[in-house]
Amino acid sequence: MVFITGQKEEKEAVLVLGCPQVPVQTAVALYLMHGLRRLGVRPIVAGNPAARMLIDVSDPLHHYAGEMVDLDTFIADMAAGRRKHDYYIVFAHNDAGVTYAATVQSISGKKVIMIIYGENFQAIADRVDFPAEKIMAKAVHNPMPMKKKIDEVLPWLVSNL
Repeated sequence: MVFITGQKEEKEAVLVLGCPQVPVQTAVALYLMHGLRRLGVRPIVAGNPAARMLIDVSDPLHHYAGEMVDLDTFIADMAAGRRKHDYYIVFAHNDAGVTYAATVQSISGKKVIMIIYGENFQAIADRVDFPAEKIMAKAVHNPMPMKKKIDEVLPWLVSNL
């Protein structure tokens, strides 16, 4: 969706957050939302209840997070044509994350951006066989490796996708 605020169009990025089992997910998601806002992109969180609750507790005034939606409702709305966004960013640390990314890519027809992290990040990345930009790091407890990767590529991603 594109919203018109005054004369300027505001783009949107959906961050798809599954199980927050790996500790860095919430910190990296909030950092990414901060970076998106700085680039003029409105973040939306589509997540399972635990992921949304962690974002809500960490950002209670929603300085970074925008709209928050249930992940399954978001997928159903996409499939029914009720949701279209500029960017789709899927967090993946297991097979479920890859499945969500494949689903979002298939429904949207757009290249998704995957944030791939965790102990087995390379094995997860190797399972991706659909159009996706991958931002990968072995980040489990320490978010800095992923932060550095995001800092390197985020302006390019927002300009080129």
